Amino acid sequence: MGYIQHKSEESLEDYLETILILSRRLPTVRSIDVANELDFSKPSVSVAVKNLKNRNYITVSGDGYISLTETGKELAEKVYECHNLLTDWLVHLGVNPEIAAADACKMEHDISPESYEAMKKCILSLLNKH
Repeated sequence: MGYIQHKSEESLEDYLETILILSRRLPTVRSIDVANELDFSKPSVSVAVKNLKNRNYITVSGDGYISLTETGKELAEKVYECHNLLTDWLVHLGVNPEIAAADACKMEHDISPESYEAMKKCILSLLNKH
């Protein structure tokens, strides 16, 4: 049960992160944009959008435009920051950028806030010295 719940939260975070990234790249974000970006089916994205809306992470206009709520944006930015920091660190260690990004995506969902903050402090210190 815990694993299923964890995977559900991971998926939720991935959707929020994707909506954030798309909102920075596109004038508007729709479900089809999310589906295309993640290479997911439209029905899967539709279910996820409904869940995100029910949890008050996003709003959806009458025209189908998706916007992050303050809570959704806050969570999306945390996940995105963690992803970028871990990716940069792995690349700095010599990992291929594509592998680093894929591994960072896995790691960003499992690390505790305490461990992340400790790693962030150490990584930023290392990256700023080089």
